[in-house]
Order: sequence, then C-alpha cells, then structure tokens
Amino acid sequence: MAPGPRTILHVDMDAFYASVEQRDDPGLRGQPVVVGGGSNRGVVAAASYEVRKFGVRSAMSMADARRRCPDLVQVRPRMAHYKAISRQIFTIFREFTPLVEGLSLDEAFLDVTASYKLFGSGPDIAREIKRLIREQTQLSASVGVAENKLVAKIASDLDKPDGLCVITADDVHDRLDPLPVGVIPGIGRKTLSRLEALSIHTVRDLRLAPDRDLESVFGRYAGRTRERAAGIDERPVVAEREEKSVSAEETYDTDLAERGDMEKELLRLAEATARRLHRSALQAGTVQVKIRQADFQTFTRQRSVQPPVCHTDQIYHVACELLGTWLEENPGTRIRLLGVGGSKLSPAGQPDLFRA
Repeated sequence: MAPGPRTILHVDMDAFYASVEQRDDPGLRGQPVVVGGGSNRGVVAAASYEVRKFGVRSAMSMADARRRCPDLVQVRPRMAHYKAISRQIFTIFREFTPLVEGLSLDEAFLDVTASYKLFGSGPDIAREIKRLIREQTQLSASVGVAENKLVAKIASDLDKPDGLCVITADDVHDRLDPLPVGVIPGIGRKTLSRLEALSIHTVRDLRLAPDRDLESVFGRYAGRTRERAAGIDERPVVAEREEKSVSAEETYDTDLAERGDMEKELLRLAEATARRLHRSALQAGTVQVKIRQADFQTFTRQRSVQPPVCHTDQIYHVACELLGTWLEENPGTRIRLLGVGGSKLSPAGQPDLFRA
C-alpha cells in the first residue's frame, strides 16, 4: 500500500540575527539594522525589515548596503549568542517531532506526519510552534505547511514576517503558478536571464515550457526542474546526526579569476581541512567545495569517496575535480569565496605521522 500524504513544516525565523539585536537593545527597534562584518568586503549576515525597504538583503556586500542606506546601523555578529537562542528554538521543534532537519541556526524542516494524534493538524502544530517561540524568545517565525519540503519552503516566504501559509495538494498549482520563477531553489541570476530570454517568467511558464527550452537551460536536470515547478518533491526530512562536517573557507579581497589561482587556494584549504580532521582523528566519506561568485550566488559540489579520506592530497584531488566540473559549467566566473570540507565523518585508522 502506498504511503499517505506527508505534512512538512518549514520554519524560518524572521531576520533572525537582526531581530535578536533589536530585542536585546530597545534603541535598535525601528532602526535600519544590519548584522555583519566591518570592512567593505564584509557581508551582511542579516538585515532588519526596516532596512530591507532600501533593497538591503543578507549576503549583500556591506559597501553596497551602505550605498543603498547610508543611515543603516551596523552591529557586529554575536554568533555564540545566536547559537544559544537557536538551541532553544530547536528544543521547541523536537517537542513535536524527532524528524527535524536543520538548515541553519534559524531555519528547519519538520516532518509532523506522525504527530497528528498528539498535537492536531499541520496548521495547528505550526501555530503552537510560533506561539512557543514568541513566548520563550520574544521572536517571530514564519511557517510554511505543505506535503513536501519544496512547497513548504516556498510557502514560508509568502507571508513574512510572522506568517503562516498553508499550501495543499489541491491548490499547489494555483498558489505556485503566478510566482516568479526565481522562487524555485537553485535558479540564480544567470539562469534567470536565460529563462527570461525564452519568455519564461513565472512558475507556470516553467512548468509548461517545451522540453527543448528546458533542456537548453538545465540539460539533464530539465525533468527534475519541471517537477519542481509542478510542486513535486519526494525528498525526506533527514533528522540531524551527531556527525558534523569539517571545513575551511576564505573570502578574498580581490575576486579570483584564474583557475591556477583558484587551485592554489584549494590546496591551502585542503591542508587546513586535513589538519582539522587529524586533530579530531576523523576521516571524511564525502568531500565538498563551496563556491561564491562575485555576485554572491553560492554553490556547493560534493562527491562521496571510498575509502574515506583524511590527507591533504586526497582531499585536494577531489576538490580540484569538483571545481573543474563547476568551472566548465560556469566559464569566465570570478570567485569571491572558496571553501573545502569533508562530511560523513568516521573515526580514522592509525594516523600516518608523515602525511597531513
């Protein structure tokens, strides 16, 4: 017998870091607040709703944010403080289901399909989670409720801040079709411009586009992209595991344009990752690279490796191949940030003292 429909919640805290700062300092309330680094190459980690009116968004350079809003109030991040509050919020999530997949400190998927008998319907659970978060942290969250992760994530952004949006299987086309195509995860600026050239502007346009148009833009992922536009997503909510990733990354004062320079940086980052693995006596079953373009679009590529790796040369070899494949798909790209990491961690064997 086929499984019944799922109920997935996507909970997204509203301007989390900035809202924490405004909560803690009454003088910041109502002010155009950004949380982020100090230099012009620094990045906005969070933007209050007051500053968003000027077009300031997270991941924007601080220099660009100041050009848009000269009167913005900049606050240094307090990551330990945000992590402590995040733990409070995730404790609330786990009161309703063990199936909690954290995406960041302020965002998670919850599968509450099996929670109905105890806590009521998906919207009922969402309302109670919002109430508890407000009561315990004095912060607001927006929640999307749907039958899958994709639609729940889109829904959570439709009624911000402090929103609750439910999209059922019966109304998924009516709700998604009019939205701009950029709401589909993974569609960045370059892809948007190619879609616009094909007169594909809305999710409906994408869902009904000819195969040849989708294949010209998405290649072998054309079918999956059409499914996304139709609101189809079979991915399960994967509960957090104890294992963590080990990584190193760097933001560059001058964007990297030459592949040779990028590979030199990969080597340095692979060395740092290997050192951290060695210190923890761990090895990685997956190697990943993180790539942020000059326009702030961010990509990750990863590959499973067998047997697991922990040495610089092993990590560097896979990282170079991942970056090379990405560069073939994105020729001429200038890179602002690179990262190298390992996940699917396991205890390492006898260490080789002569390798790092």
